[in-house]
Amino acid sequence: MKSKYLYIRTIGCQMNVYDSERITRGLALLGYEMTTSMRRADVILLNTCAIREKAEQKAFSFLGRLADLKKKNPSLVIGVGGCVAQQQGEKMIRRAPYIDLVFGTHAIHRLPEMIQRIVQRRCRVVDVEMSKEIDEDNTAVTATENGGPSRFVTIMRGCDNFCAYCVVPYVRGRETSRKPDNIVAEIESLVSSGAREVTLLGQNVNSYGKKEGLCSFSELLGRVNAIEGLLRIRFTTSHPKDISEDLIQTYGRLEKLCHHIHLPVQSGSNAVLKRMNRRYTREQYLDKIEALRRICPDIAMSSDFIVGFPGETHEDFQDTLDLIKKVRFDGVYAFKYSDRPNTPSAVFPEKVDETEKAERLQQLFDLQSEISIQKNQVLVGETLTVLVEGESKKQDGTASSAFERGGQWTGRTSSNKIVNFALEKKPVCPDDGIAGRLVDVTIEKAFPHSLWGGLVDPARMKGADCYAA
Repeated sequence: MKSKYLYIRTIGCQMNVYDSERITRGLALLGYEMTTSMRRADVILLNTCAIREKAEQKAFSFLGRLADLKKKNPSLVIGVGGCVAQQQGEKMIRRAPYIDLVFGTHAIHRLPEMIQRIVQRRCRVVDVEMSKEIDEDNTAVTATENGGPSRFVTIMRGCDNFCAYCVVPYVRGRETSRKPDNIVAEIESLVSSGAREVTLLGQNVNSYGKKEGLCSFSELLGRVNAIEGLLRIRFTTSHPKDISEDLIQTYGRLEKLCHHIHLPVQSGSNAVLKRMNRRYTREQYLDKIEALRRICPDIAMSSDFIVGFPGETHEDFQDTLDLIKKVRFDGVYAFKYSDRPNTPSAVFPEKVDETEKAERLQQLFDLQSEISIQKNQVLVGETLTVLVEGESKKQDGTASSAFERGGQWTGRTSSNKIVNFALEKKPVCPDDGIAGRLVDVTIEKAFPHSLWGGLVDPARMKGADCYAA
């Protein structure tokens, strides 16, 4: 049988990464193997993001490069999925007539059947139908699958918050939670295939199960914590208005829950937060931060910010900078505001000038960079436990000759700090690698976004029979 190859380009958030993994498993049942070469592919799929204008532009730029491939190979199947596909539907085919398939955020489980129909009939398919319930597909993880030690698991989809700037309720639908038994079973399958850390995904994980009368998010975390072989649990994203005292308390009682939380605040100004429809104040946000640090003093904090929201004044932006100084986040993601289709803020007056938005964004990054390096420098000399994710893709020369002999490796601490280290000799392990193992690293150098260190005991990796050769 002739081999069939699939190429996927993923743009956007962790949910899109997770969805692409589901797509890969679903098409594997039809005999498709993954390839990194678009010229070799029989099917090319683009998984898109519509959260920001730049991500949408990136998607159409990629699609533009596929027209020539389609001319040279008319049997090539080109498909577009994700949030932009959900938003635009048939308009995408009118804009790029060489596209064969447009599938929405609720159609992934129907994708194998759609691909078969296109290949057999040489037709076009558009499926952006949305469903009220989550369809659990049959693309279970197999014990032989090697997806790395850190994996994503979506526990819910959609959102009911309707923040003024956000397209999620329109492209992923209303909030719906998966059944806890299905989530636990999926994580158990991931662990059996080598996963040691999972990140639970949802637009607002704090409200998991409430609409359906399922267990609370804290109770779900407790069930995941009990899974044998799993070492670490992370989750994202939390909405500040819904983070409960019970969830805060889990940081003191669940040993596998990482000491890190991503808690998007978006602005430090109450006036802007109100226009954004975030439904909390800066004072309430700071109270949540204080409560988390009281239960878990070493917890690391990260957040999201939007600068230049319509009507944001100089004073509003100074409130944002002041909040960053007060909280002293370990890291932030920040973006210039851009109008998105169907959102209330798209028609808000008092738009902020693009130059002003860029200047404010740079000020925010400069402040946070200063805080991040200060917080990282405090860790120099400390010994931290790191879950090894694999060999480092970026070689910065720090390892010098050690990289030539044993490789430069990377992983994360419980507090989500990236740590790179070198091995003097290649490790000898049962699976010929140290990815997925816990190692102790003494930090030697600090950078704004990462740490560099040396193994405390390079001769033996923690928790398994793994030695340096």
